[in-house]
Amino acid sequence: MAEWSWVAYTVLEVLIAVACCLGNALVVCAVCIGIRDSLREPTFCFLISLAVADFLVGVAAVPLAVLLDGWVSVTPDLCLLLSCVVLVLTQASVLSLLAIAVDRYFRLHTPIRYKALATQRHSWMAVSLCWTLSCLLGFTPLFGWHNYSSSPSESTSTSSPSFDSPPCTFLSVISLPFMVYFNFLGCVLAPLLVMSFLYTRIFWSLQGRLKESCPQAQPSLLSEKKLACSLALILILFAGCWIPLHLMNCLLLFHGPEAVTQGTLYTGILLSHTNSAVNPVVYAYRIPKIKQAYSQIWRRFITNINSDHGDKQVHRVRTGSRANHSEMRGSGGKTTP
Repeated sequence: MAEWSWVAYTVLEVLIAVACCLGNALVVCAVCIGIRDSLREPTFCFLISLAVADFLVGVAAVPLAVLLDGWVSVTPDLCLLLSCVVLVLTQASVLSLLAIAVDRYFRLHTPIRYKALATQRHSWMAVSLCWTLSCLLGFTPLFGWHNYSSSPSESTSTSSPSFDSPPCTFLSVISLPFMVYFNFLGCVLAPLLVMSFLYTRIFWSLQGRLKESCPQAQPSLLSEKKLACSLALILILFAGCWIPLHLMNCLLLFHGPEAVTQGTLYTGILLSHTNSAVNPVVYAYRIPKIKQAYSQIWRRFITNINSDHGDKQVHRVRTGSRANHSEMRGSGGKTTP
């Protein structure tokens, strides 16, 4: 890739990382501070989990994507560990989306049992389970499915300082068959198909209930349908941003390196990272509670700025008046006989 292309890619990655951090930090503050009661609802607990994963994409995944492109020379074991962090965060997003879809499905189809099970404690236990599974699935290459061998003979020959190690790149340690057969087909595509089925059932059921329900029940059903549409939109954006990169991996596996140009591959990486920066915007425009919390945080921020500015002006006025008063007293003392 040309030098100017690499500079443009790096600048875009930095902008995406900043947007991921700021936007998703705002989401966490909005839910945890602005609408604390919503934490009793499993959906918002899973949205917090998704926002944390997107925040960590900006903090860790994007910087690692830039570094793991031949910029650092570390041991293969450390290179593999750093590469797996990206897989863990992606898997956490997938499982959080799956948990949201399952939650909305059971909320609609088994309301009585759902009320008994949908406690805050159970919700955070489910979030913990999602992250535990994400770590297990994302760190799978550490258990042997990778691109290098760590035999005793090689370990003795590679015990030299880190500057003798080859440049660390993602595909130098992560196996393409692993990325295609295990990560894409098993850990990404299969959950996406399950989620698509669940949302299809949800919309089909809501449409039927809206036709058969009385006017008093329709506002609640319409609110449920609007939230389901917003969550489905988040799912569609995730699929649209991540599937192109996985399809490129398939082309690389079956047709070799010449099947995908370097520029196209970097575009796919940028698109996948952009998903984490776009989600907070979707929350702001599509989920009323989070939109209201955004407005409250923004009003508090403006109020604090105005109050600080007012305090500074008052302090300046008081300081000026005291100075004038002291000058008048000094001048009066000089004119007195």
